[in-house]
Amino acid sequence: MDISKLPQLIPTKPQKFVSIIIPTLNEEDGIEKTIRSIPKKRLSELGYNSEIIIVDGKSTDLTREIAERMGTRVILEKRRGYGRAFKTGFNEAKGDILVTLDADLTYPAELIPEYIQALNEKGLDFITTNRFSKMQNGAMDAYHRFGNDLLSLIMRLLYSIEVRDSQSGMWIMSRNFIQNINIVSDGFSMSEEIKIIAFTFFKALELDGRYYKRVGKVKLATFGDGWRNLKYLFRYRSLIKGAVKLPLDLNQKESIDVDADPYVI
Repeated sequence: MDISKLPQLIPTKPQKFVSIIIPTLNEEDGIEKTIRSIPKKRLSELGYNSEIIIVDGKSTDLTREIAERMGTRVILEKRRGYGRAFKTGFNEAKGDILVTLDADLTYPAELIPEYIQALNEKGLDFITTNRFSKMQNGAMDAYHRFGNDLLSLIMRLLYSIEVRDSQSGMWIMSRNFIQNINIVSDGFSMSEEIKIIAFTFFKALELDGRYYKRVGKVKLATFGDGWRNLKYLFRYRSLIKGAVKLPLDLNQKESIDVDADPYVI
């Protein structure tokens, strides 16, 4: 047989993969709409397959059942904590890029493709979104806003990093970043910790985001969680030396010109 006459196989470009991780605890009011808000078609047009991972902290409502019915992967995490849920999700995720959301429709899932493009085109390891740049009226009361501003200010002073929203829970990051860091906190303070690591040792950027009114009940204990987050900012100064698994050449970390960034959404 003349093999020259056989049809030639056309090499295909390897498909990239993004994992979207969502922690839940009694989010039956918002979980379905949150899953539907993820722009899987647009991600596919960018060349990404996607998976949605729900890490559930023993919900007593229909959160898990709704998520499973919609075909998402559901992991039951019996250990308590917001940070613990994310760490479990990171370990289970298959993506080249990992994205985090809450299950209450507060974060702009529709902007995930734009954030991924920014991560890739700027060669970043980590992006966090600033909720305050475009916040819907009524999305956060003045008491919570003051607490967030205070925590963000203290984080900037203690760690010399330019982050305006230290408590934002929408992040876009590379697998390499996640594989090379050690996260200590299992609570809400994990949100501060991951930003301190990213902006101290890696190429990270805070981009303008959006923040919408919450669907469902608030889980945050305003004073208690705020106080714990404040104490953790001071405590973490003694822990940061163990934040990175592999030695990094800090001279290789490039500065990012925020003012020149074209991805202000």
